[in-house]
Amino acid sequence: MVIRLTLTLLFLLFSINIDAQVTREVNPPEHIKTITFKGDTNESQLPVIKLGDFIQLEFDALNGEEADFYYKIEYYNFDWTPSVLAKAEFMDGYDNQRIRTYQNSFNTYQIYSHYELTIPNERTRRLKISGNYMIHIYNEYDELVFSRKFMIYEQSAQVGVAIKRSRDVRFIEEKQSVDISINSSSIEFTNPDQTIKTLIIQNNNLNSAISNLKPQYTMGNELIYKYTKESSFWAGNEYFYFDNKDIRAANNAIQFIELHDLYNNYLFTNIARKDRPYTYNPDINGNFIITALDVENPSIEADYAWIHFSLLANEPFLGKTPYIYGNYNNYAISKENEMTYNADRNVYEGFLLLKQGFYNYKYVLVDRKGNIDEGAIGGNFYQTENNYKVLVYFRDLGSRFDRLVGMGEASSINISN
Repeated sequence: MVIRLTLTLLFLLFSINIDAQVTREVNPPEHIKTITFKGDTNESQLPVIKLGDFIQLEFDALNGEEADFYYKIEYYNFDWTPSVLAKAEFMDGYDNQRIRTYQNSFNTYQIYSHYELTIPNERTRRLKISGNYMIHIYNEYDELVFSRKFMIYEQSAQVGVAIKRSRDVRFIEEKQSVDISINSSSIEFTNPDQTIKTLIIQNNNLNSAISNLKPQYTMGNELIYKYTKESSFWAGNEYFYFDNKDIRAANNAIQFIELHDLYNNYLFTNIARKDRPYTYNPDINGNFIITALDVENPSIEADYAWIHFSLLANEPFLGKTPYIYGNYNNYAISKENEMTYNADRNVYEGFLLLKQGFYNYKYVLVDRKGNIDEGAIGGNFYQTENNYKVLVYFRDLGSRFDRLVGMGEASSINISN
């Protein structure tokens, strides 16, 4: 009995230690806004780029101090535990450098400094291998300000992706399933249950990603994944949007505008769509684009405005709280995007300080344990257009790191039975 108890305690301690090693992104403080992180696409938060391509990080500091910021880059295993590789094994050059490119805002009510960092650059000359990376931004006191994940893939495997309606008939109207095929002419997929790992991402949201499915079938050197339940996602609904590139004008999403210290844009009150018929409305899958009318450089000439959101609700949600949800803050759940109930108007209200542009957003419910229900307010409809990325990692027997050997992408606009 004593031996068994000792072994159990050792196992628990080992499990806690392993879990503690998983590195998670750190969200920025309130004075850091509009983080855009992309490669050569319009993705704003989660770059998945080819080996050798560039990434660009931009953000605003609203304290008006022209502060110094520094960046460090780390490499990680598939599960975001720290890699055993030394920095020289994944990087040519060096990091821990000051971000030298910045400009102050021009002709705006909100004063800010806009910072830009491109990698590779003359100091960080090359990221040498594929896999999982994270960039950490520090202030001049070596305090971590925020961090963001990114992935670099090599084209060593072909990844086929097909979006299907759910094979589980209970959710055929509400879920979308992702079928995958993987093959390669340069990699021999021996023992794929151990050497191959997959990650499926819906709309660049790592919160809902499905990881590490095992192949169901093998046909020669081709791996097939056609799960009934394990690779299915709640389909959600199309995102709401607003466009305030003209910060002084109302439009079909903005009801009215007030100017105090800054502009205040009041959006039309949204309604819950869970029990309403699906209606197609083109969106950009939760993303955002910074843009402003009659300016030459939106990066420093776009202003900030308080955006006021409201959601119709005849009574408060019991045991759950609604949040404003989208890629504008990397799908984070924080006090800043929490909504509060206004009993006089029968609405939930929230407000965010956002830079001018075009934004997608939705409302989600979060329970006391932090579980996110994306469809509780908007509903889930199989017809919803979603973007899916499938990342394929390979670690050969005896290797010390997880290569990201292929990436496939598909849209549910082409969904089939």
